[in-house]
Amino acid sequence: DDGGKPYVLPCVREAEKLLQAKDMDHEYSGIAGDPTFVNLAMKFAYGEDSVPLNEGRVSGVQTLSGTGGLRIMGEMLRKHGHKHIYVPNPTWGNHIPIFTNSGLEVRKYSYYSVATSDLDFESMIKDIKDMPEGSCLLLHACAHNPTGMDPTMEQWKQISETVKEKNLLPFFDCAYQGFASGNAPQDAAALRMFVEDGHLIALVQSFSKNFGLYGQRVGALSVVGATEEEAKKVQSQLKICIRPMYSNPPRHGARIVTTILSDDRLTRDFIDQCKSMADRINEMRIELRGKLEGHGSTHSWDHITKQIGMFAYSGLNKEQVLSLKEKHHIYCTGDGRISMAGVTSGNVDYIAAAIHDVSK
Repeated sequence: DDGGKPYVLPCVREAEKLLQAKDMDHEYSGIAGDPTFVNLAMKFAYGEDSVPLNEGRVSGVQTLSGTGGLRIMGEMLRKHGHKHIYVPNPTWGNHIPIFTNSGLEVRKYSYYSVATSDLDFESMIKDIKDMPEGSCLLLHACAHNPTGMDPTMEQWKQISETVKEKNLLPFFDCAYQGFASGNAPQDAAALRMFVEDGHLIALVQSFSKNFGLYGQRVGALSVVGATEEEAKKVQSQLKICIRPMYSNPPRHGARIVTTILSDDRLTRDFIDQCKSMADRINEMRIELRGKLEGHGSTHSWDHITKQIGMFAYSGLNKEQVLSLKEKHHIYCTGDGRISMAGVTSGNVDYIAAAIHDVSK
């Protein structure tokens, strides 16, 4: 929140009270988790009117948040003939060890230009065209981590066409739906476009950020199949991967999400509360850029407000990041990624002044 403290959504607190009143047990869930939760999660991402979802062509399982879903999919890919996976450069740091530990070679495709602080779209398309046919590529559904720089819908369309030309397997990592723009359907627009274009996508979802359930490890993994029969076979293979890895997922966080998304009023409350979190982040982006310019910085900081989501890829180099730490006691990752959730109305001016000091 704006006081720098962890924020629990009021709808989550209400859902917890409702669950407490039900006096529920703590028995195991099935290997694939809570089917009601999985169905609600898939509708949340694919949309109520999704054709493959309504045709029963999407297999889905509950996972240990997004990380667990990535690991299960990595295992699935390796077991079924894939030797490598392509990830954007840069990407979330944990993607690389997750897929490496799954037995895959991790290859990178161009995504971001440090020189321009913008998407390197031309190089990205070129690299996708150069991928071996049938390869799997990881795509960030929204709020790319760490850069916060997403393709436009027109660029997504071109990516979709190029992926189809090369017969690639698009695997979406969706960790910020609703929390990126404040509009959940808008944040899912790219993956929904790919489905409408006929791609048989894989999708991993995390409910850590948008529902604030970081410690509950709530996630889902789904795969779109060509037929209902194919989806059943994929479901079986997913369960075969899960069983020896962690047997079955935890129940409490999934119950919270299920309670909210199965109730119209609580869902509306969630949408409003999630949007308030996203709006605060976006306001802090505007404030940070304005303060930097107000302190007399001659650098262009427009990328701060062009980016979206929890993180800002500041453009600071390693030396500047170290100076920020040693002189001003402000901490961020070595690549200059700033957590915008930690920027508040009370510290934004100090942060801007410090960034200006180390970058002037």
